[in-house]
Amino acid sequence: MNSRQLQLYITAESPCSYFADRISRSLVPDPKIPLNMPIYNQLIQHGFRRSGGHSYRPHCKNCQVCIACRIPANEFVTSRSQQRCLKKNSDLEFLAVDAVFSKEYFDLYCHYLNSRHSNGSMAHPAEEDFKQFLYSDWSDTQFIELRLKGRLVAVAVTDILSDGLSAVYSFFNPEMEKRSLGTYCILKQVEHAKTQGLDYVYLGYWIENHEKMHYKNNFKPLQLYIGEQWQTKTLQQ
Repeated sequence: MNSRQLQLYITAESPCSYFADRISRSLVPDPKIPLNMPIYNQLIQHGFRRSGGHSYRPHCKNCQVCIACRIPANEFVTSRSQQRCLKKNSDLEFLAVDAVFSKEYFDLYCHYLNSRHSNGSMAHPAEEDFKQFLYSDWSDTQFIELRLKGRLVAVAVTDILSDGLSAVYSFFNPEMEKRSLGTYCILKQVEHAKTQGLDYVYLGYWIENHEKMHYKNNFKPLQLYIGEQWQTKTLQQ
């Protein structure tokens, strides 16, 4: 990515989303330049991420623990527990559709957030929160639907990139915990990338020894963006 073509800026400091005693800031592209998929395809290859219509990369003064990560789809090997997850959910129907708002999606989204994050800032969302967080007018985004006998049980919000898929966010029926639907969503995204001839599934940021990020260790091999290049790392369970 040529910095002369796209100027980058550092945001003001704000409370960290992952550590209560830390302050965060981000690197963001020039807000005067409208984002589009060709630009975002370059950004995500350099460790950036999308939230709604905004793209960012953590750029904190005294902390560099947020590391962009991705699964090389054609090298990925399922573990025994992941194979069991696939078998357990083999009765689910898979369909990738354009990202739009619907009451069915929103009801499941609210049910998930109010159950899993009842004390967090995302609980009790409004319809506009759903729209502004999950997709934008410039992103090439699909909702991967998972249905059980026609009933929507999970949605994997997925950006379609030039070299892969980006797992933006997943929400699912929290009452179906035994199915490990969060893991299943990622496994299906890896399968979907392969069928589309794409190389990677981007998983956002990985933080070593952080309970919210530990599940990413289970997808191997996992590549981390360190020192401005992607490196395959052997991670502990």
